[in-house]
Amino acid sequence: MTALRRAALAATLLASTAAAALTMNGFEIGADALVPAAGIHAGGPPRDGIPAITAPKFDAGRRSREVAADEWVLGIAWNGVTKAYPIAIMNYHEIVNDRFGGEPVIVTFCPLCGSGIAYSARVDGRVLHFGVSGLLYNSDVLLYDRETESLWSQMLSQAVTGPLKGSRLQMLPLVQTRWSAWLAQHPDTLVLSRDTGYERDYDRDPYSGYQDSSGVWFPVSRKDPRYHPKERVIGIGIDGRFKAYPMAELSRAGDRFRDRFAGRELEVRIDGPGQVRFFLADGSELPGVPSYWFAWYAFHPDTEVFQAD
Repeated sequence: MTALRRAALAATLLASTAAAALTMNGFEIGADALVPAAGIHAGGPPRDGIPAITAPKFDAGRRSREVAADEWVLGIAWNGVTKAYPIAIMNYHEIVNDRFGGEPVIVTFCPLCGSGIAYSARVDGRVLHFGVSGLLYNSDVLLYDRETESLWSQMLSQAVTGPLKGSRLQMLPLVQTRWSAWLAQHPDTLVLSRDTGYERDYDRDPYSGYQDSSGVWFPVSRKDPRYHPKERVIGIGIDGRFKAYPMAELSRAGDRFRDRFAGRELEVRIDGPGQVRFFLADGSELPGVPSYWFAWYAFHPDTEVFQAD
């Protein structure tokens, strides 16, 4: 074999190895990804090993006997529709492809980050349908859309690889609260049924003990010791700036108070357990992100932090 042919073969093998190293769970992760490829990790399950719910069924909240009063739910009141999604179900599915008054919505939950976020499923006028990739970045779920197989970071609300790289999802207001509080405030709410089409023991918490421990199961790019890693925070963003409101601080702040952030006046309302909502001066609601402190900080290391007087 000539030296030239040996060099060509070596280059081909090197290129093949590099390409293989950038394929995870069947997704191509190029060098131009918006997050470092080295920071993306396989969570264990393959693509769709955690099955997203694509045809959700709902029960009338007042008649439901499936949800205990003290259970945590994700609550959304938008476009004339009110729904609750029990964390006990979201732990096993992480994504619900849904509709609110005919408008497509995806409801997402990452058990590892404690992060619940809802989005419009319209991107540039196109309706997308989402699944669970089985991949993580900063311990947070990477979604993928079935139309283009682009990967989306839940906490960044952005496609980080694929044809839609750089596109953003529109966040919708959501709270994480106790079922009894949500039902009392929204007696006509619907609640996601356990009739999901999958055999799961929704009474068993697969993450039992995780939220009380200081351990994080997958690598994160940055850490900050100011709060316990699993301290619950509500995060907001305005014009590329971010602020965290730790529950430990909010518990000393009262149910209504005003704050100033990114040059904007905010009214902060606490309507019940975990129900922290933010309103701008014009009365519009600014969506907040409930998550663990470690996750919020890993994605937003320059975050401001609210501290009660």
